Formats: sequence, C-alpha cells, structure tokens
Amino acid sequence: MTIEPSQINLPEVLAELRELYPRYEQALITNDVDTLVAMFWAGPQVMRFGVSENLYGPDELEAFRKARPAANLARTVTRFDIVSFGRDFASITLEFERTAPGRTIQGRQSQTWVRLSEGWRIVAAHVSLLP
Repeated sequence: MTIEPSQINLPEVLAELRELYPRYEQALITNDVDTLVAMFWAGPQVMRFGVSENLYGPDELEAFRKARPAANLARTVTRFDIVSFGRDFASITLEFERTAPGRTIQGRQSQTWVRLSEGWRIVAAHVSLLP
C-alpha cells in the first residue's frame, strides 16, 4: 500500500490519538494495570522494550505491569509528537522527565499504534533513559 502525502497527519486521526493518549499516560502514572494492558494489542507479536527488560507477547507485558512497583511513577512530558499514515497507523514519540532523590531523570518513549477492529492499540513500544 502506498500512502499519499495527503494521507499523512489527517487532522481527525491526530485528534483521535491526542484524545486517547492522555488515558494511557494517566494509567501509567497511577499504575492502572488493567487499562495499560488493554491499550496494548493482545496479539502474540506485541512487544515492549523497556529500560531494563524486553517483553514479548501479551502475557509478558501483563506480568511486567503487575510486578512493577507503583511508587515514583509520576513524570512530566516535555515533548510529544504524533505522526499518522492513513487512518489506521500512527507513531507517538515523547520525551519525559522524572524526579528522583537528588536528580532529574530524562527519558524517551516511542509507540506504534494501529487501529484494529477493537480500536487503537499499541503494537510496539520502547522506553529508554538518557545517561
């Protein structure tokens, strides 16, 4: 399939994701495991590369979320970008800061979103911290 330039960043698609993403961010900082799990695709090829873990498949993602400590999850998003291609495929990237005792931690996140029959889902994600 070829995406014509007129199909990149369709305003209505960007609006959908700008409305949806805050739900993910809120679930992340409040450790709402059910919402976080539901926002990822349940297919066997779903993956998430984290700061210190590589997760493959929905079972590994869910186990990670359930075992993750719920303390100090608050963060400030300092940059947020969406690019969409057609009506059913998009990428969200962001930079964030988290305050830790005596320092500020900077990180980045990228997510690939696909509109499936059940709605928009994250099919691949990557989170890393900057030195």
